[in-house]
Amino acid sequence: MGSVFFRWLFLGGLGYALGGPIGMIVGSVVALLSGGLSSALPAGDDADATSGTQRASYRRATPGDIRVSILILVACVLKADGIVKKSELNVVKKYLLQNYGEEEALGALQVLKTLLEQDIDCMAVANQIRQNVNYSTRLEILHFLLDLAFADGDYAIAEQRLIAQISAALGLSDADYRSLLALYGKAKDPDWAYQALEITASVTDEEVKKAYRRMAMKYHPDKVASAGEDVKKKATEKFRAVNEAYEHIKKSRGMN
Repeated sequence: MGSVFFRWLFLGGLGYALGGPIGMIVGSVVALLSGGLSSALPAGDDADATSGTQRASYRRATPGDIRVSILILVACVLKADGIVKKSELNVVKKYLLQNYGEEEALGALQVLKTLLEQDIDCMAVANQIRQNVNYSTRLEILHFLLDLAFADGDYAIAEQRLIAQISAALGLSDADYRSLLALYGKAKDPDWAYQALEITASVTDEEVKKAYRRMAMKYHPDKVASAGEDVKKKATEKFRAVNEAYEHIKKSRGMN
């Protein structure tokens, strides 16, 4: 059983996640689940994991780093309102099964269960991710956290507050946060499509087209190709949503 969680943790390799706040969490999880095997982990450089130029750091981010980072932030969101909801856990299980298969998903769930028992400094984790992961991948991390928060159709106040703070700590713009958020309010907000393209209903048709091209470029799946198939799938979802928003606006305006 232990080898399952260990294999999931290190599937795809770890770089920055062996140092800094995330490295400490990984070491704690390994120690708790394996009875002290954390001493066998490769030594990470704490300073290097959280400093230096972003361009150099981005080259060190591995699919394994991204996967572990997402799961830690998932634990933060699950605990945000003090109740771990079944609907939210089902979203996590579905995500893990779709991306890693049954055996690896079992290992990930073992890790998640242990993370839920940890006292995590969520902002420190998000800050480390910001310093080591490119912007497009950080957007997809936020995208998944919002999927999780809306799993039961209720974006709780505690979750809103935490995810907004995580978004800021990830270095994401408020416009990008609101653009992603708009996708979950389509049934309630008639302007959701404009918000998704980060524009208002008062813009010209030409400005709509420019906004669409900009957003399509920002969320193109190729931008996160090196982050792993799971992150690429989230980018593809957002890319399709951008197209949906654009088609909705074109139809409502009678644009060609």
